[in-house]
Amino acid sequence: MPSTLMTPGVYIEEKNAFPSSITAVATAVPVFIGYTQKAERNGKSLVHKPTRITSFAEYLENFGSGFKPKYSLGDPDPKVKQETFNINGKPTIVKLNDKNTAYMYSSIRLFFANGGSVCYILAVGTYGATPDGFDIAADDIIGSDSKPNVFEILEKEPEPTLIVIPDAIALGEDCYTTIYTQVLNHCAAMQSRFGIFDLVKQLPANTTDEVVTAFRDKIGINFLNYGAAYYPWLKTAVVQPDEVSFENLDASIDLATLLPEPAAAVIVGKYKANATPDDSAKKNYHQSLKAASPTYVHILEELRANMNELPASAAMAGLYTMVDASRGVWKAPANVSVSMVNAPAVNISHEEQQSLNVDIIGGKSINVIRPFPGVGTLVWGARTLDGNSQDWRYINVRRTLIMIEQSVKLATRTYVFEPNDAATWISLKTMISAFLENLWKQGALAGAAPGAAFDVQVGLGATMTPQDILDGKMLVTVKVALTRPAEFIVITFQQQMQQS
Repeated sequence: MPSTLMTPGVYIEEKNAFPSSITAVATAVPVFIGYTQKAERNGKSLVHKPTRITSFAEYLENFGSGFKPKYSLGDPDPKVKQETFNINGKPTIVKLNDKNTAYMYSSIRLFFANGGSVCYILAVGTYGATPDGFDIAADDIIGSDSKPNVFEILEKEPEPTLIVIPDAIALGEDCYTTIYTQVLNHCAAMQSRFGIFDLVKQLPANTTDEVVTAFRDKIGINFLNYGAAYYPWLKTAVVQPDEVSFENLDASIDLATLLPEPAAAVIVGKYKANATPDDSAKKNYHQSLKAASPTYVHILEELRANMNELPASAAMAGLYTMVDASRGVWKAPANVSVSMVNAPAVNISHEEQQSLNVDIIGGKSINVIRPFPGVGTLVWGARTLDGNSQDWRYINVRRTLIMIEQSVKLATRTYVFEPNDAATWISLKTMISAFLENLWKQGALAGAAPGAAFDVQVGLGATMTPQDILDGKMLVTVKVALTRPAEFIVITFQQQMQQS
């Protein structure tokens, strides 16, 4: 309606009848940081540019396929218990060549296989032009004088809520101090993200205690409630048999002398006579060796088993997405099965998990993935790294409060520069209370009634003083009773006397 009425007539004035509402933000949008075969869209580079994708096909289109690692064959160490296989009756092990480690591609497949949907890819380098190997360097992630810091890049992307860096664990224990601590700092600064971490791969010469102790010693003590760690690695099935061939063997391996079958030597000889074999010749050579040499097939299966052993963080990112979509972020991402996984790389027993789940000294809980007969491989832990904190012990508590905080924050922007008076306070309180009551109805908050599940206070004399109003401050206090998982269920049985 015009501010002044001077001309006779009929005027229409519309008023909003309903208060503003709060929409819950997305809770499971991981950003994967690592190395890809390529990083290009429409001729433009995607290196150091967070790129949103919704399917594995979209990943292939923009970031290419996986790295083809090279393996050597060697003799096992008699002092160490190792998994071996026999060639001509001789125990043999497969060894990954240096500069041939890459987990990103297979981790993305594991993510989508476990319920993943929308995610971001942040490529820090490409390996398409380096078929003989490439270096995974910490400064590609944390930055240097000539390289950007990926966490500074991510500060400008509001949507990602989870951070996963599968390639970083290739740095070994140095990853904990150089990268994981940076992830925790970044998540705490943003207040909207959560890190999913891996422990180093347990080698035959190491024990579980050694691996876990090194992680706890080097991860630090800052902002531990913004991350969770999972152990052990997983024996997956994402790498299929047709993805492994003689091209995964080091060039120094002579199959003519290695394979005991006479027909194999003839096939190898004919292939070597071709100075410039094309893709068709390579395929025929591979198929011929598979048909003629069971030993060759056995070697490829050993290579595939090694390639399928992956860190667990990507699978957990997929499970976070699946649980959030089916139950809600307030449901602990535990007691769920891991898809495309045959077994954990290390079988942790009930007794062994005690010291991993509860760290009496530092509280740095490690969530264990365990096999259960007749059930499968289950995630059997739901704690953050701040496992001794009553406030932030559980992953779902930390992530639920992140969701509530960010949802309310985004909706409250509407009230910035509005009059700091009772009308605005009532409108704001009504909006937040309606949002929290809806969460209570969904089971996110604990309480028999809304009044027992949350409390919202705002106003002069309640949360603000006259001086706060003069300073331009509107102070709102929100209290919520978050649901916590039943981690320990104790059932007591006792005999009683016969009654009749």
